[in-house]
Amino acid sequence: MTSHDPITILMADDDPDDQILVRDAFAVNRLAHNLQFVDSGQDLMDYLDHQGRFPNPALSPRPDIILLDLNMPGMDGREALDAIKSDPRFRTIPIVVLTTSSEEKDIRSMYDLGANSYIVKPMGFEALVRAIASLGSYWLDIVRLPLHSADGPAGR
Repeated sequence: MTSHDPITILMADDDPDDQILVRDAFAVNRLAHNLQFVDSGQDLMDYLDHQGRFPNPALSPRPDIILLDLNMPGMDGREALDAIKSDPRFRTIPIVVLTTSSEEKDIRSMYDLGANSYIVKPMGFEALVRAIASLGSYWLDIVRLPLHSADGPAGR
């Protein structure tokens, strides 16, 4: 996978305004990737397992990166992160926590559960555009993401 190959980025966030702002920030940065959205931890797990509203793998492809909010109804981001990192099928998917909490206990607990990065949502659209540009530069241009098959991570 090169930085020019489109990847699937799945954002789990229950705030529709945040979803729109992130989509717009990706567009401003010309990050043309498959950006998908779910609005709860349970929907995130259903998406990964192709259950519930997400039965079709062609419409809900395995994400290459997950952007995860902490505070969502039902299964929150903490529970979803724990479930993903505990499942051998999904544990190699990088998870970037993108949330409003700057609490040290949240930061520490998310890293303890296996988060790959923790970003506090910036205030204002221009700051979000800069954060998404940095995220894109790091995760899409610098980092080498693991290849995967339809059944899970490829054996590397």
